[in-house]
Amino acid sequence: MPSNAAVTDSYVCTSCGYNMAGYYPLHCPFCGAGREHFLTAEECSARYRVRSTPVADGVEMLQSVPRLGIEHAAYRIDTGDRVYWIDCPSCFDRRLDPASVITFTHHHFLGASHLYRVEFPAEVWIRREEVAMPLTCGFSFDLPFEEDFTRDGIRAHHIGGHTSGFAVYDFRGTLFVCDYVLFRNEGMIFNPYGPRENTLEGGIRLRRLLNDLRIETVCGVDYTMEYPQWEALFDRLAAG
Repeated sequence: MPSNAAVTDSYVCTSCGYNMAGYYPLHCPFCGAGREHFLTAEECSARYRVRSTPVADGVEMLQSVPRLGIEHAAYRIDTGDRVYWIDCPSCFDRRLDPASVITFTHHHFLGASHLYRVEFPAEVWIRREEVAMPLTCGFSFDLPFEEDFTRDGIRAHHIGGHTSGFAVYDFRGTLFVCDYVLFRNEGMIFNPYGPRENTLEGGIRLRRLLNDLRIETVCGVDYTMEYPQWEALFDRLAAG
């Protein structure tokens, strides 16, 4: 289990959900909120929990309750051989069943993966381009992968764009896109917090990828949706 010092020396921003692993800055590195918005990971664990909601066969959504700022949802996949998480909750909740692997779409929200990595223990994976970023300070990665892969039925696909190493995943008809696209005013937009042209190019790569996949459900940053409805909105966005 993580030592009490490891939990106490980690901080969570309640404005956005970003974890500061082992350091205590004046302002949140992600959203800029001041220290009055910080909790130690131990305090966060006392106030929040992680709720699991079934999504599809072998897939569950993991979300902090109450919501922890603008935290991304994470997803649990039970392949029958191993348990994977796609992205990681911001709240460190010891009541969760262990995962063998925590793999990321990108580096913006690494959640409490530095604590779960020791607690379970779990391997932490991410695209190599994402490792040497300021927001990864204090986090460790066991597999900085460079190529698309298939492991236990989970496939990783690099599309870049929003961040240079952004990866989407699919598993048995479920697509995991995190925050590459967002919903605003009842419509879909590309994530505006990144290089616009690169994000649009990544969207084109994603559209081409979808032509080769058989998807039934999409798991996004804070939502799940049946694919035909999501695809219609995505195609309208990509065409615009």
